[in-house]
Amino acid sequence: MEFAGELHRILKPEGSFILDLGGAYMPGFPVRSIYQFELLVRLVRETGFYLAQEFYHYNPARLPAPAEWVNVRRIRVKDSVNVVWWLSKSQNPKADNRKVLKPYSDSMISLLKNGYKAKLRPSGHDISEKFSKDNGGAIPPNLLELANTDSNSAYQKMCRDAGLKVHPARFPAGFAEFFIKFLTNEGDLVFDLFAGSNTTGLVSETLGRRWLASELSHEYLEGSIFRFDPSTLQRA
Repeated sequence: MEFAGELHRILKPEGSFILDLGGAYMPGFPVRSIYQFELLVRLVRETGFYLAQEFYHYNPARLPAPAEWVNVRRIRVKDSVNVVWWLSKSQNPKADNRKVLKPYSDSMISLLKNGYKAKLRPSGHDISEKFSKDNGGAIPPNLLELANTDSNSAYQKMCRDAGLKVHPARFPAGFAEFFIKFLTNEGDLVFDLFAGSNTTGLVSETLGRRWLASELSHEYLEGSIFRFDPSTLQRA
C-alpha cells in the first residue's frame, strides 16, 4: 500500500497494473490468510484502482507446500495457483485479446473446415453462423497455465560463473509476455517496480517495448545484466 498511490499517479489513463500474489497459511494453523482479497479491496476503495479482471496463474510443477499440512499430516493439497489482479486507472484500459489468441483445438479446426449449422443449443445458447468464422485462434481464458521448471538457463549459468546469487523466485517469461502483448503496443513503456532478475525487462525488450525496472537488491540487478547479453537474448 505504500506504493499504491504513486503507482496510480504515474499510470497513464489507459494503462494497467498487474499484481501476481501467492497464497499463504496463517502461522501455525492449516487455515488460509485472506490478505490478497483484503489488499484488493484497499487498492480499489482507498487508491482508486478498478478491477478490470481477475486472473489465476497455475504452475503445475510447483512443489507440495507447506510440508507440515500437505506432506506430513496430509490434510491439505498442494497450493499451485496464484491470484492475479488486473487493475486499471480507468474503466476502459487499453487491451486487445486478438494479440494473445491460442491455437484452435482439433475439434474447432474440424468445425471450421466442415462448417457449422446454426441452432439453439439445449443450454439455451443461440449459436449463430458467426461461430464458424476463423478469427485466427481461440480467445484465452483467465487461467494461465505456466510451469516454472527452468533450472539451467544462460542467466543462471552466468550468475554462478560470476559468483552472483541467482534470484530464487523468478516467474516464467510467458507470464510477462501474455500481459505485455495483451495490454500494450510496441513503443509503450512497461515498468516493473519489483524487478528481481528483470524477466519483465527482457520480455519487453524482445517485444519492442520501452521499459524501466527498479530493484532493492544490487546483486540481483548485477545478475540481470546477463539476460541482455546478445548471445543469450533469445535463450535466457
